[in-house]
Amino acid sequence: SPLPVKLLYFNAKLLENEIRSITKAEITQSVDANGVFVKLPPDIIPALQKENFFYVWNEKISEVRLMCSYDTTEEQIKNFGRRLKELLTGR
Repeated sequence: SPLPVKLLYFNAKLLENEIRSITKAEITQSVDANGVFVKLPPDIIPALQKENFFYVWNEKISEVRLMCSYDTTEEQIKNFGRRLKELLTGR
């Protein structure tokens, strides 16, 4: 059914918008499906991984791959954005 695919894309776009509102996080690839690729300072990645499951996609440039699933909620995305902003700004 096309609905789950649309939901994955919608969730990824929400995540993209959340990250784009944070100036120290750089989205590196077009968001066309359920993944968002982001360059982050390497020193915050371990703390973020303690609370969220994701992979470091390219260690050389500190790029991570964030994936949305069918059951990813808007609240989870907002919480991720808040935590990312806290780690990037120190507050």
